[in-house]
Formats: sequence, C-alpha cells, structure tokens
Amino acid sequence: MDNTKYGKYIVTQLKAPARVMGDYDKLYSTWAKRTLWLDKDVVPGAFQINCSWYCKPPQVKTGESFAHVHDCDEIIGFFGPHHEKRYSLGAEIEFWIEDEQHIITSSALIFIPRGVKHCPLIVKRIDEPIFHFSTLNASEYTSTRA
Repeated sequence: MDNTKYGKYIVTQLKAPARVMGDYDKLYSTWAKRTLWLDKDVVPGAFQINCSWYCKPPQVKTGESFAHVHDCDEIIGFFGPHHEKRYSLGAEIEFWIEDEQHIITSSALIFIPRGVKHCPLIVKRIDEPIFHFSTLNASEYTSTRA
C-alpha cells in the first residue's frame, strides 16, 4: 500500500495472481464481481481469501458446481447488503456438505473441516447483490475434485 513498515500487509485493490484471473475469472465475472484476493503471491506469508459480490445466479456450471475437498480447513461466508437487516440474505443458496443439502437464506458462516466433501454451491435466487467470501487456512487455493 505504501512505503511504511506494515503498509505491505494492507490490500485495497484486486491483485489476484494470473492462475486465478484466467479463463475461469471471465466466466465468474458474468455473475459475480471479485473484489479482493489475498494469498502468498499477494502478501508473502498470508493465507488465502477470496471476497466477491454475487450479483445474479450463474447461467452455467461454475467451479463451485462440483464437489471437492481441501487438505486444509475452509470458511465460507454469505452476507446480505443491508446492515439494518443483517441476518436477511436476500438470496437463496443451495449448499452441499458431504451428502447433506442445506438451503441458506440468512447471513451465514460455514466451517468446512479439511477433507470434508462440499459443494455444489448453487445460487438459486439473488434479490440484491450479496457479499461472499471463502478462506482457506493455506497459502494458496487448491482443491481436489471429489
């Protein structure tokens, strides 16, 4: 951010690495707006987080359409656009953990222990853009299709 001792730890612009911003990001940008990304390539030593605004349901299968696992823990979050109605998501998301279907209509944090199969994540309805993030307790995003 600046030339101070700790300014390098403050990320205020999207600096996702090339491996993230390729063809998949072109597809992703048709329904979501990636806002910030952090991993070891952006700030050495950082763990990985992706922050986006979901604007509409995707019209095609996305990377989140397929069940996968990680070799580390993950936290996934969804938040509606209004602080005065902070628990109202204003959207409907179908999310699978192992073989359990969950319908999410409220602001939510989801903890996925390492090795637990999760997804698909299916955005069924969005009334207004919702804030989404996912973070891995790892220095970069990797997954294995389950």
